[in-house]
Amino acid sequence: MEAILKKKKKRKFKIVGIIFSIIIVLLLAVFITLKMTFLKSFPELTGDPEIGKWYRVTPEGTKSSDGSEWHGIFRKGTENKVVVYFFGGGVSINDETSKGGKEFFATNMMGQDFVAQLGIGSDSDKNPFKDWSFLVIPYASGDFHTGTGEYTYIEDGKEKTVYHQGYTNYSNFVNEAKKYIDEPDTLLVTGFSAGAFATSLLADDVIDRFPSANNVTVAVDSALILYDDWNKTAVNLWKSPEKISEPLKGNNIVLDSLNALYQKRGDRVKILFDSSYRDDTLLQYQSYIDSGKMANTKELGDQYQSHLKTMVGQLQEDIPGIGIYIWSLKEDPKTQNTQHTILNGDPFDSLGNEKNIIEWIDSAVNGQIENYGLELLDKSL
Repeated sequence: MEAILKKKKKRKFKIVGIIFSIIIVLLLAVFITLKMTFLKSFPELTGDPEIGKWYRVTPEGTKSSDGSEWHGIFRKGTENKVVVYFFGGGVSINDETSKGGKEFFATNMMGQDFVAQLGIGSDSDKNPFKDWSFLVIPYASGDFHTGTGEYTYIEDGKEKTVYHQGYTNYSNFVNEAKKYIDEPDTLLVTGFSAGAFATSLLADDVIDRFPSANNVTVAVDSALILYDDWNKTAVNLWKSPEKISEPLKGNNIVLDSLNALYQKRGDRVKILFDSSYRDDTLLQYQSYIDSGKMANTKELGDQYQSHLKTMVGQLQEDIPGIGIYIWSLKEDPKTQNTQHTILNGDPFDSLGNEKNIIEWIDSAVNGQIENYGLELLDKSL
């Protein structure tokens, strides 16, 4: 009997040991995955950059909205061509959203480095931009990368500050990163989500910083939120430079900004705009503006589709020759609402069209501007 009990006890310890080993392996796998993604951190650039290697560049005078460290991301390519690439991550439009912080926008740099290597930043042989230099501007300011201000409020008897200093971060980083590249002949200004709004707002500013570039393309990925007080927000909350806030007259910040760009630059700059036709994320922010709460119903998708159709029509009227790419991916079976942004995740998916987003942008860079997916604007559900 004693021998049987010892044998059972030994088997129990063996099983426990196996389970413990499995847990250790799983935890190690999770840790490795996190280190490769959300916890990934590029080395700080010191000295001369190695071609094709990603670096962190941390200029003086920069900070995330919560006061923590902010850095830009840089990769030197082999071609004399540059991508200035703005990341997204929500927005603050008023006192409530600034106080709400991470409920509405990215407030620090957590989990952003690895995104630079995805999508248009990938080293895939399918990517025509893989040998370009990249100046990547992560997003942790809630101001579409255009702010120079601070928002201060009292909570529980303590003073708190939200730093809407996206323009300061962007400007200081570009000034620093430019030291490591030659004067480019070709420039692509692009970004997704909040970074797409930034692309519209800051394209002219970026172009001024690269005067040698005689081939310039501006590509806006997923940016449509209608709000009557964009100018008020830019001036009073973000404290954006006047050259950025002044053109904002109506409720469509992207339309106003791209029109201003076209009026100044004309056909010297190729302008592109893409959006999924029922963008699930953007329609939630629209819902907050309209009703005070986030929601993503079919009716809100219908509204977004209608707004998008109107916007595209206006862009085509105001900016002759603009390239439009409307797409659908991962439609919800109940609402038919669609994926938000594509540049940083699925740009090599053709989405049923002759060209994918990357090929579409590359064609424009090389002088051929095209339209795809316009029929989705009239799709009946």
